[in-house]
Amino acid sequence: MQNSIPSQRLAGVLLHPTSLPNIDSLGTLDEAAFRFIDFLDECGVGLWQVLPLNPTDQSLSPYSASSAFAGNTRLISRKHLVSSGFISEEDVSRKLSDALSIAFDKFSSSAAAHLRSAFDQFCETNHDWLEDFALYSTIKTTQNQVHWVDWPEALRKRDAHALGEFKDAYRDEIQQVRFEQFVFFQQWQAVHQYANSKNIAIFGDMPIFVAHDSADVWANQSLFKLNDDGQPSVVAGVPPDYFSEDGQRWGNPLYNWSAMADSNFAWWLKRMRHTWTVVDYIRIDHFRGFDACWQIPVEEETAKKGVWEKVPGEALFHQLFSELGNLPLVAEDLGIITPEVDRLRRVFGIPGMKVLQFAFDGGSRNPYLPHNHEKNSVAFSGTHDNDTTLGWFNALESQQKKYVRQYLGQSNEIMPWPIVSATLASVATWAIVPFQDVLCLDHAGRMNTPGTTKGNWQFQFRWDQLEDKHVEYLRTRLKLYGRHKSET
Repeated sequence: MQNSIPSQRLAGVLLHPTSLPNIDSLGTLDEAAFRFIDFLDECGVGLWQVLPLNPTDQSLSPYSASSAFAGNTRLISRKHLVSSGFISEEDVSRKLSDALSIAFDKFSSSAAAHLRSAFDQFCETNHDWLEDFALYSTIKTTQNQVHWVDWPEALRKRDAHALGEFKDAYRDEIQQVRFEQFVFFQQWQAVHQYANSKNIAIFGDMPIFVAHDSADVWANQSLFKLNDDGQPSVVAGVPPDYFSEDGQRWGNPLYNWSAMADSNFAWWLKRMRHTWTVVDYIRIDHFRGFDACWQIPVEEETAKKGVWEKVPGEALFHQLFSELGNLPLVAEDLGIITPEVDRLRRVFGIPGMKVLQFAFDGGSRNPYLPHNHEKNSVAFSGTHDNDTTLGWFNALESQQKKYVRQYLGQSNEIMPWPIVSATLASVATWAIVPFQDVLCLDHAGRMNTPGTTKGNWQFQFRWDQLEDKHVEYLRTRLKLYGRHKSET
């Protein structure tokens, strides 16, 4: 079995759509998304990497979603609701929730036949996840947004009679959730198709775990390690590592892998098939968890006292590749990586990650140093969990800074460009640079600090930060290192 990441050298830029400029909120799928694609095209970038596009909770984390299938309606552009005829120009200034209610009312009363047909087709195509998500979201609204484990027992345990009565009583509200998902995927499809028309592929992200308070867990309780009340006895995380001395207690429920295997991994097949329709390539977050998961007793406040639990990852990937063909996957294989994890990745030809910010300790054998990279991998200057490269470099001790400069050939370029250049020069087939590094932003541009809950996922750039020199530098380096999309 062979992974289907293309063999030509390409460069990508990492920027989540929420980081696009927007006057009154986080970024949305409006003109800024198309303008950003034009920037990538002008530079010769062939990949736009985004974080998960699923609906987020109040933390705004794309890795804490209420559905592994649904889209994040916070990304919906009100301006495009106008151009679609759903709302008027006067409604653009309203809150998004109000604008979507107006749009749904108008759609329900006067939708054109072609639009109604497109909506019906969307609902039919996505029925196997959309119905549970629409029902979950509507019940949650009527229950004042409390966790599903605190719903009335009949709804929590999905009693057929209770759910039937609820559907009858809240038919319109459930239909509005379907409509909002239809709008999101219409808008995302337009962005996706525009990128593809410029020969730019979307490089997406799939978290290994799902949130406890999600439609996925509520609708598939037997597939997770839960007690009779729906509460997990153990939760997911990672042991102490580079990012946190206490480890990271993510709190996600762990999969009941024996039940997954009994169904021939049907839920994973459905999830992978759907994600592949949303993006062109998929980074699987925490690939290490497909060999063994860090299992933390639910009563523990940190991740220190967990244990590793084996996972049937090879059987899962055999099933995925057998059913779906050569999948376009990249493995996030950072952290504690055992020979078994590396073997699992190599058996299926899945590229791993090489992050340069991790390269400059441990001596010349550090696997993240460019001279140790391998072709079937993806090089990164940093990830969404790292500080910006400039912020990282500024925080180093003077001796480490000296070592970095010495390794990079005493470059006279200002940081972070020497690291960006080394990333792009890597033998790795793909090279990805966070947009903050393109803009040479310091710590203030950081997207996320693992192990913390405040101030994350809120970064937005401004167009006046993007200067001609940034475009010229990136375009020149892509040509110099054979990564310009028109030359590969």
